[in-house]
Formats: sequence, structure tokens, C-alpha cells
Amino acid sequence: MSTRLFIVRHGETSWNKLKKIQGISNVDLTDEGVKQAYLLSQRLKHEKIDVIFSSDLDRAYKTASLIAKEFDLDVIKLQEFREISFGVWEGLTIGEIEKLYKDLYYTWRTNPSEAIIDGAETLEAVQKRILSMTYKIVEQYKNKNILIVSHGTSIKALILGLLNLDLSFYPKIRQDNTALNIIDIKDDGNCVLVLLNDTCHLRSENN
Repeated sequence: MSTRLFIVRHGETSWNKLKKIQGISNVDLTDEGVKQAYLLSQRLKHEKIDVIFSSDLDRAYKTASLIAKEFDLDVIKLQEFREISFGVWEGLTIGEIEKLYKDLYYTWRTNPSEAIIDGAETLEAVQKRILSMTYKIVEQYKNKNILIVSHGTSIKALILGLLNLDLSFYPKIRQDNTALNIIDIKDDGNCVLVLLNDTCHLRSENN
């Protein structure tokens, strides 16, 4: 027996389109983001999902709610599944950050655990909070199928933590909007990566 985690990034937002850093800023889904969430819900509807958790930020909660309709389930919102707080970078575009914080942005892109951004969480702190809550949920819903909707940075930190991989691997993982990741947690605690950053539902003929 094993517990299966379906880990999903939220759909597209207006700030995603503008390449702005969102962090804990509460930015809603675009129409395209809603469509992406719907397409993912259609892909998942044949799966057995027992419980759905989400970040309490609107873009994640709305994505989770659209998926939850297929399963007639409520969404449980948890602050622990929020995105990293990016401090002074929030609301800036990638181009602006590259210009204003050139050296720091290079550190973030190459060795993010060493990047100290004014007013931001550290990557280690993000991983600690999301990993701790995930293990609590897994213990509570042992041998169930759990859907978690969160954010790019938080998801990458979570996946690395579950797989016992160092945070230095963070830049080597990508998370697109409504990407689906699947990890099985065996009874002995061993975690197996089944699927990573899969968005085949967005290439569906319905799109």
C-alpha cells in the first residue's frame, strides 16, 4: 500500500503573463488560467481523489475548487501551502529584478538557498513549513489519494524535500501552470517520483 500525492501548480494569472514575481500577493486567475484548471479537472476526473488541500491564496484555491467540482469534494485551505514570500521582489518583473538586483538574482538562479532577499522568506523556511504540513496530512490520510494545489517555488521545495534531494537542485526543476506531479509514499516512508511537471492536458484537442 502507499499514499499518493497529486501535487498541482495553480493556473495562469495576469502576473504570470507579465512575468511579475507574485509571492504572497493575491493575484487571481486569468480566463486562460480558469480554462487550464478545467482541462486538468477533466484529466483527473477518472482518478480516485480522497481529499483536496490548497494554499489559501486565491489563484491556488480557485484552481483547486474547479478541480474539486469533479469529485464533489470541499477544498481545505492551508496557509502552509502558500507561495514563498518574495519580499521587495514582489510586483517586479523578472527584467526589473535582473536590472535592480543583478548579483542577487544570479545567486537566486544558481544557488537559491544562499539568496537573502530583503523581506522575503528563505527557501529553507518554505521547505520546512510545506514539508511539515504534508507529512501531517499523509499521516492523517494514510493510503489515500491526496491532491495538493500550491505554487511553483513551494512545490519545487516540497518535491526536493520528499525525495531527500538538496535544495541546490531547485534550479533544475520546472513547474508550469497547472503542472501535475505525482509522488507515491510507501509504507516504509520511501517516496517515489511518478510524474513531474506534466501538462499534457493543455495540449488536449479540447484546448
